[in-house]
Amino acid sequence: MTDTPPTTGADGTRPDAAQQRAAVRERYSRIATESSSCCADTGSCRESSTASPTELGYSDADRDAVEGVTDLALGCGNPTGIASLDAGDAVLDLGSGGGFDCFLAAREVGPAGQVVGVDMTPEMVERARENAETSDAPNVEFRLGEIEHLPVADESVDVVLSNCVVNLSPDKPQVFREAFRVLRPGGRLAISDVVLTAELPADRRHDPASVAACVGGAASIPALESMLTDAGFVDVSIEPDADSEAFIREWDDERDLSDYLVAATIEGTKPATGTPQ
Repeated sequence: MTDTPPTTGADGTRPDAAQQRAAVRERYSRIATESSSCCADTGSCRESSTASPTELGYSDADRDAVEGVTDLALGCGNPTGIASLDAGDAVLDLGSGGGFDCFLAAREVGPAGQVVGVDMTPEMVERARENAETSDAPNVEFRLGEIEHLPVADESVDVVLSNCVVNLSPDKPQVFREAFRVLRPGGRLAISDVVLTAELPADRRHDPASVAACVGGAASIPALESMLTDAGFVDVSIEPDADSEAFIREWDDERDLSDYLVAATIEGTKPATGTPQ
């Protein structure tokens, strides 16, 4: 485990990319080893996520299908629920954590499909691999890597998933460019994440712990739409989930974060003809 990073960037400004990555890696290292939740021990968030699996969009059948594999309360939605996966699909999960969504995807794509999870925290990858050993999912693997620099070949994936992770990246446009690179022509992006609905207070924007807790790094819908279209995606759709306010307002003891954030589904498609010229 690394030392706890500083609470602000230089001169009290927004933390730089290195500080953000250090904060995220430290946070999720602790989560993987202590089985805490996304907002645990931040100083600004409650000790545990209050979202139930049902609130996040998971069914009882989803939970039963991966019994014994915890999602560590890290998500803000159910990306497999919007991905419309087909048998035989190759799926990539950005920031796969303990692997919960990967195992759900494996159930959908069947033995002819493949699921790869990528996470930058070694302890999370180790946790996911341990889960894989106890799950009947031989077509799932986990790789250590950053979502801005994916250890995945060009045009090798049919669907890219992610669950409340892209907001953690200090370089979101690069995340979407990488997702576009690894997708086959006609492939699609299906993400659950948080988006900004109003400007966050400075103390949350400038706090690496807030960034690591799925708050300080969120972007607005127009900004995300621009990032996706600039990366080459078409048929971009970002749909807020108003029901998410019920659990987002419980994320912070000091203020109601639902005044600033909402969970959303984020979708896009790589043109079937390949990269636009």
